[in-house]
Amino acid sequence: MALTRTEREQIQDSSLKLQSVSHTLSQVDPEKIGDFEDIRECIEDARKSLSDALKLHEEDIKKPH
Repeated sequence: MALTRTEREQIQDSSLKLQSVSHTLSQVDPEKIGDFEDIRECIEDARKSLSDALKLHEEDIKKPH
């Protein structure tokens, strides 16, 4: 099922927010944050999942119906 325009925008916005969080964390000493590496991996996994959802949506749009 194709994403609506609003859903695509929300996913893109969330992805950008995760990118911002990732950037912010890169400026902090990992020793000062418990489970730093787990948090970083979680953020990257979430960004990848959102990106994959958008790619699948684009593929659905390109498929002949």
